[in-house]
Amino acid sequence: MARHDSIMSLNSTEKSINSSVIKIGIVGLSVHTQAFTEILNSPTGKDFFGCKVIAYYAPEENDDVAFSKAKVLEFEASMERHKVIRVSCLDEVINMTDALMVLTNDGRPHLSEVVPILAAGKRIFLDKPVAENWINVKKIFRASERYNVPVFSASALRYGSKIQELSNTRNIGTLQGAETYGPAPIQSSHIDLFWDGIHGIEMLYTIMGTGCQSVTQVSTAGCDLVVGKWAENRIGIFRGIRSGKISFGGTAFGKEGIESLGTFDGYDLLVKKIAEFFALGELPVPIDETLEIYSFMEAAFRSKKQGGKEVKLRYN
Repeated sequence: MARHDSIMSLNSTEKSINSSVIKIGIVGLSVHTQAFTEILNSPTGKDFFGCKVIAYYAPEENDDVAFSKAKVLEFEASMERHKVIRVSCLDEVINMTDALMVLTNDGRPHLSEVVPILAAGKRIFLDKPVAENWINVKKIFRASERYNVPVFSASALRYGSKIQELSNTRNIGTLQGAETYGPAPIQSSHIDLFWDGIHGIEMLYTIMGTGCQSVTQVSTAGCDLVVGKWAENRIGIFRGIRSGKISFGGTAFGKEGIESLGTFDGYDLLVKKIAEFFALGELPVPIDETLEIYSFMEAAFRSKKQGGKEVKLRYN
């Protein structure tokens, strides 16, 4: 797959969003379904480019990742409270809306969920993980390219106030490297770090940018340590935690200073970026960067399987 930084535009979506309300559909019932809807459909929703969630479709989740019945009932009650209609199939939610958020908790069905939306010419925010493996990540972005419809995927950890301030001002001088940490539970049907490790790795990429050349990973039952080599002798490190105290955070190392990257600040800024993307069509995170993040995690998985051998990132 050719790597590129182009921003795709979409005439049919542009026409549909000229009204005061951009009708958003959701595929999947999850923590993010509840949280994102509460933000967009709140009284301050006017700050989110007129985006409003109007309908959702909740396909059945695989048993190994399904939420408890109590959580599902909580999610359903929240959607009802916000007057969001539940529909019975994917085509129905596509036809009712201008743009869609695919928020299924499981990466395995994402390819089959995304392609009909792309074929309908509607922009997508695709929740993590993009897919369960590298092959299907590539297929999703090939489909995006083929239909000329942009797909945006990002973690809310990218949009913490401290990390955004630091990445925009770079007040520590020339960046030498960074370290981040976060939860990294293993879900056997997915490449290890795709499941929750993605959050800390997005923090790492927010500071380091693209250009990682190779990765090594050391693993124990309770921890993964992933070391990436960037150009200009820069090192980026992610510590994935599975035992002991679990939180998010990190440190950036610069020629003139060392700064904390902050932690999870909530979903508001990510949701605002999603709404802006739906309204204007400009990708907040270039496709090349998203692909490299998944290539980084896939290379780490290969390194682990080879006993910590240094592995080069790949894009094909």
